[in-house]
This record gives sequence, structure tokens and C-alpha cells, in this order.
Amino acid sequence: MYPLLFRAVLSRFDPEFAHHAGMAVIRLLGVPPLAQLTRAMTRPDPSLRVEALGLTFASPFGIAAGFDKNAVGVRGLAALGFGHVEVGTVTAIPQEGNPKPRLFRLIPDRAVINRMGFNNQGADAVARRLATLRRGAPDAVVGVNIGKSRVVDVADATADYVASATRLAPLADYLAVNVSSPNTPGLRGLQAVETLAPLLRAVREACGTTPLLVKIAPDLPDDEITAIARMAVDEGLAGIIAHNTTISRDGLLTDAATVEAAGAGGLSGAPLKQRSLDVLRVVRDAVPAEFCVIAVGGVETARDVQDRLDAGATLVQGYTAFLYRGPFWGREINRGLLRRGTVRA
Repeated sequence: MYPLLFRAVLSRFDPEFAHHAGMAVIRLLGVPPLAQLTRAMTRPDPSLRVEALGLTFASPFGIAAGFDKNAVGVRGLAALGFGHVEVGTVTAIPQEGNPKPRLFRLIPDRAVINRMGFNNQGADAVARRLATLRRGAPDAVVGVNIGKSRVVDVADATADYVASATRLAPLADYLAVNVSSPNTPGLRGLQAVETLAPLLRAVREACGTTPLLVKIAPDLPDDEITAIARMAVDEGLAGIIAHNTTISRDGLLTDAATVEAAGAGGLSGAPLKQRSLDVLRVVRDAVPAEFCVIAVGGVETARDVQDRLDAGATLVQGYTAFLYRGPFWGREINRGLLRRGTVRA
């Protein structure tokens, strides 16, 4: 049903408009009694539970940052069967993001190009929403992904990240530092180990007992990924999220003119599948077995999730395939994992 709806109707709408319309429905699904009815159809089997970061995840599969930037749909996403929801990216200072249009579908590739630019309502607004959410138990682990405010110079990035961490860490189950989006000028330069280490050290101190992870780019050379992974362990981080969107356009099926017209931005979706596995293996080889590694990129099916778990991922996230597979994608993944009999190799 949903594939037909997508082809006939949703694909004709502007992608960002369609996303906001979908989020409106997801928000409704988080309101009683719809939440209870939806949850009854989508609740992950208890055998899928995962212990990580000192937390219990109902499923190893969660929704990646970028889908719910302002923590408005957490209850609805939890009701749809996702084991965790990573909200954000949130910046200390509210910002509109890049000019529209800034989100583009590459339908033949089941992919998306975005240059959203961390559009969000800011740390204070998200913190207030999370505080309300916490009073009612959100039914899923809630991570918060933080980024650099656009108006803040890269030289002052540490203080900006610390401001967000101070406000949001007490309300988050875990915090993720995003230094890997291609849509904020200068941001990816922060991934250099000599720059990243002191930044993460300062943010970790601001986090207190909240687990801290760092999200890296897939476009880094493998030796740099290894260096960041080892540094994350040395600095006492709880984990790594591998990985963000790519600036590569290699191997796409979509007409080259369409890709060119979309312009700059991060590519996500099915074309990242192999690179995602490769980056995961590089990270896992560089960190201890107990270190949390969250795999992201090119995830569409239960087999994709299982492949990442077998390759050493602690947890797995998805985003883009939600656009192509619809609201019961989380349930589909969880049921597929259950049919496979185990979430571990």
C-alpha cells in the first residue's frame, strides 16, 4: 500500500513539505489512545532487547538524527517500534538553516541529498520539550545530537558545543557530537584529531554522567577514522556513530543532470550501504569489544541491520529508507530480525 501511495502521491510533493506532513501524523500517533493502539501493533519482541551505554534498548534499531530535529515526534516514533530516537541536530542558538529548496529525492537510488544546515529551534526549546517528555516516560531511549551554531566561528566551536551539552545532557539518555555534517561551513575540519580531542574533552566534562558519542563522516580516509576511534577511547567517550552523510556522488543510478541540479549537500540512503559496512569494520577493529559503535548508512532491510550487527555494531540507525518504505518500517525491521532468530552472529 505505502509504495503505491509514495509513487502516486507523496513523490509529487516537495520533499521537505512531505516530511513535515509525515511528522504531523507521527506526532498524532504519540498521543493516547493512538499511541497504545500503534504500540500494540509494533512493539519489538523482548528477545530483541540490547544493553548498551548503561541503558536498555527495546530493539537494536533506532531512528537517526535529522528526522526529528526538535524532539516533537519522539513518542510517535517510539510507538512505531524504534528502539531509540536520536533527536537533532540541535544547536545552542536557534537557526533557520540553509535556503530552500534544500532536500532532494533520488528515487532510482532510494537516496536523498540534503543541505538542511542544522535548521532547529535551539537548545533551550528542545530542552523544554525533553523535560516534558521525561515526565511521562518516552517509551524509547532518547539521544540528542548537537552541532555548531552557524553564527559561531569555528575557533569558538568548543564553547558553543559546551553550551548545548550543559543544557541538554541532563535530559538525554546519551549525547552525540556532530562534527561531520557537510552542510555547515568549516565543521568537518573539526574532525582532525588535534582539534577534536580537546573539543570532546570539554564536552565530556560538561556532560557529567551522560554517555557521550561522536559522529564521524564516511569520507575520511580509513587511517583517520582509526585515529579518531582510538582517540575517542582514550578520551573516555562511550561510543562512536559511524557515520554521517557523504559528499560523494559515485555510482548513482539517477540521471546525472538531476543529481547536478540538486547541488551540494550530504547524500544518504542505499548508495552508502557498502561504505557503511567498511567504515563500521574499521571502527570496530580500532576499539575494544565493549565500546559502543552505532552503525548508520544504507540501512533498508532487516538483513542490512543484521549484517551490521554481525560486523560488530552495537546498535543500528536508519533514516532515508523511512521515506521510501513508510511508517511501519521499524516494525518491518524488528519482525525481520525476529524471523532471523537472533540479532547477533
